[in-house]
Amino acid sequence: MSAGARWAVVVLVLAVAGVVALWPRSPDPVEQGQSPPPVVQTRKGPDLGAVRGQAALQPCPQNASAETEGPQSLRGITVMCLGDGRPVNVASAVSGRAVVNFWATWCVPCQEELKVLDAYARQPGAVPVVTVLVESKEADGLELLAKLGVHLPSVFDPADAVRRAVRPPPRLPVTYVVGAGGSLTEVTDPLVFTSVDQLREVVG
Repeated sequence: MSAGARWAVVVLVLAVAGVVALWPRSPDPVEQGQSPPPVVQTRKGPDLGAVRGQAALQPCPQNASAETEGPQSLRGITVMCLGDGRPVNVASAVSGRAVVNFWATWCVPCQEELKVLDAYARQPGAVPVVTVLVESKEADGLELLAKLGVHLPSVFDPADAVRRAVRPPPRLPVTYVVGAGGSLTEVTDPLVFTSVDQLREVVG
């Protein structure tokens, strides 16, 4: 290679190096004294359709003509049926004689009582039983009911509208008996049902 050719190569290399050095770059946040941008990881929630299928809850009672016959304090309140995710009018769901039970997934006594309520509801002559899930996540409630083998009609009340209307004591579980005229009577003896016979005696 001639001396002129070598000089040409050197000049070309220097020119390329100069262009790279002067090429604009995005500022490195670490060099700027800033924290690097956080890595956002998305977590997929449970498939509610699959969880509902596993729970296999009974349909929520819904009688549009009975919306003015249920407990007056519950009229006009709409919650979600856990079994199918559809809206349901609470008053129409418990029109006539019925049992209403408030429960939460974190409540240990609730779990045993739910089994008793489910066993009672399968007895001949039992009045309808509707449970109200509060202070819990929808998926957690469905998963727990599936685990317990409880298939009672259940509603999900994330806004706590039903409890605000009924004004129960600050404890769980809480059970009410709905009278034929729409009256709501809190069950205080026992506070937690442990047998079907207890529930049958209270309901009459």
